Amino acid sequence: MNRLKAAAPRILAIGDLMIDHYLWGGCERISPEAPVQVVDIARETTVLGGAGNVINNLVALGAQVRVAGVIGDDENGLELRAMLRNISVDEKGLTLQNGRKTSKKSRIIASNQQILRYDRESKDPIAASSEEALLAYVKETIAECDIVILSDYGKGVITDTVAQGVISAAKNAGKKVLVDPKGKDYSKYRGAYLLTPNRKEASEATGIAIKDEDSLRRALLSLKETCALECSMITLSEDGIAIYDESMRRFPTVAKEVYDVTGAGDTVIASLSYALSCGLSIDEAAPFANHAAAVVVGKIGSATVTLDEIDAYESSLRQSSSDAHIKTAEEIVQIARRLKEEGKKVVFTNGCFDILHVGHVKYLQEAKSYGDVLIVGLNADNSVRALKGPSRPVNPEADRAYILAALESVDYVVLFSDETPYELIKSIAPDILVKGGDYEGKSVVGAEFAGELRLVTFVDGKSTTATIERISSSSSC
Repeated sequence: MNRLKAAAPRILAIGDLMIDHYLWGGCERISPEAPVQVVDIARETTVLGGAGNVINNLVALGAQVRVAGVIGDDENGLELRAMLRNISVDEKGLTLQNGRKTSKKSRIIASNQQILRYDRESKDPIAASSEEALLAYVKETIAECDIVILSDYGKGVITDTVAQGVISAAKNAGKKVLVDPKGKDYSKYRGAYLLTPNRKEASEATGIAIKDEDSLRRALLSLKETCALECSMITLSEDGIAIYDESMRRFPTVAKEVYDVTGAGDTVIASLSYALSCGLSIDEAAPFANHAAAVVVGKIGSATVTLDEIDAYESSLRQSSSDAHIKTAEEIVQIARRLKEEGKKVVFTNGCFDILHVGHVKYLQEAKSYGDVLIVGLNADNSVRALKGPSRPVNPEADRAYILAALESVDYVVLFSDETPYELIKSIAPDILVKGGDYEGKSVVGAEFAGELRLVTFVDGKSTTATIERISSSSSC
């Protein structure tokens, strides 16, 4: 994850741009005029939709994004351009076509349930002059980009001419093209690096009903051969992602809660493109995209995902290495802030944890039970020496941090060099601060910054000092 966070890949997104408009409210009665719900609108929001949602996802991940598309010279077009500027995406690649309606999809949401959608848009293929302008921009900028996305929503921007023009320009520049396809005829995408159809779309495009491993393999091969792809991919919703280049592989996913699948496909192609742009292989990029999609379906509406959210999701599955759970003081402050915004209860405790024993493990398990996320402040080596003497610690800080981070009860480990974790607790401001039972009746450093203080009784006879004494005693014999 650190490798991805350090990158800022340049990605060109091309496709059907639109505005997703939401009217949020509640429903407590049925209209006397007709058997329909009466929704009391409480708030109204707009976000970029279609290819715009792909762009939003790329920006959230940390990519530098360029966009190419065709919109109308209308009020919705002005709004869409302003929305791109608000996320620092250059609008120079947009072509305005007179008489064309910029897509805007309005949804009425009552008690987090979508009950109605109405659209204003043009669906006709863009004019030949618009195709020429779009392709001219692509050819002008493609050399400066790491990867290209075609986001086809079937609204007329990704014509055969545009698709083949972009793929040809990308091949000449040595760039991969990833396509989120639409319709049943995928021939216009021939020569792309990969397509990202879902199971239903792939079945319709290949004529193969995907119902088992054999039919899945045949569908993947059919797509690869008929579209001359380097890699064939089919997304399988809760069953993950399947790919085929030289052989077939499946990458499962686990979505803890599914609230809305809107835009999940946009997240998949955005995260795949981001990962591949950062130098990951397709076998590394596919699980990354799975995890990104799993986060997004736990949100309402067209949503985005950040690297921190993917990191937290992987941590919750314990699929990340111990290194991924070890954070700097600056990182842990940002993580704690995000967790609180998500309504999570943050627990903090600290210690030297020099030689890990059953007393430590039970203590940390109980600490975790008080909230949702446990952050452990770990005394650095110099801090341990100041507290315990020159012969300590027995294990260096890197080893102690790694072992702690591997425990199921520990979500994050952060090192601190001061004798006390005062500044760390102040910056994190945990909901719950946990200390050992020996602090009963004593002042606890940093307690004023925590929402609550909890004391945990230690396991009798279990301590690092006692362990060291037993080892020393055995050695002397």
